[in-house]
Amino acid sequence: MARLLREHRERLGTRKNTRALGVFRQGVLVLRWFVDGTRLAQLARDNGISVPTAYRYLHEGLTVLADHAPDLSTALEGAAAAGYTHLNLDGTVIRTDRVAAPGPYGADLWWSGKHKHHGGNVQVISAPDGWPLWVSPVRPGREHDTTCARTHGLIDTLNRLAATLNVPTLTDLGYENAGDGFRHPVKKPQGRELDLEQQTFNKMIRGIHRVAERANALLKVTFKALRRVSLDPASITRIARAALVLLQLEHGRTA
Repeated sequence: MARLLREHRERLGTRKNTRALGVFRQGVLVLRWFVDGTRLAQLARDNGISVPTAYRYLHEGLTVLADHAPDLSTALEGAAAAGYTHLNLDGTVIRTDRVAAPGPYGADLWWSGKHKHHGGNVQVISAPDGWPLWVSPVRPGREHDTTCARTHGLIDTLNRLAATLNVPTLTDLGYENAGDGFRHPVKKPQGRELDLEQQTFNKMIRGIHRVAERANALLKVTFKALRRVSLDPASITRIARAALVLLQLEHGRTA
């Protein structure tokens, strides 16, 4: 973290001893906020700086980390090089303290009807063992997973990946009818039961795809900052991307 901040300051041409905190102490500030959810007022007192300065250092650290997160094409190239047999796609809603904001047809833009709280939808692509490879920009919590995936270009991209490299994407029923490149459980017909073959298929898909929940858990359990965001919901994009980079740095794994 300190190395990335030092490189950032060198690019900016920051002179020595002109900052209230060095790169190490700034890195610790950012990590305390990420891992422990320490309030900015407390971080400001602990470092002898003003709250606005603490916010400035935090946002700078988020930007520096997020800029090192892989884009979609890089993540998929790494997955292909690793020889994965399939990928997992799952959406997660990051809770936010955001107050009501009007959306289409008067609906609350950031309210998730499924989760019954305000939040932002983030799509996560993971490896077969549930290691997160890529996180999407945030979308309002009211949007369906398929809508979010389509907005990010995931539907077309992952369908092409399956067609060219025979690497399908496993999902839950939230991505029903996304295309031939997706594998999800068979939906139970209204008033009818699934036959034995369909039941067996569903057990297999759900069993393999269940590890995708590990990706979201790694992000949310490791970092308290992703359990409830009090900043502008748009900042969830940088926070999620920064969290992915921190995981990669800690475990030395990018694919």
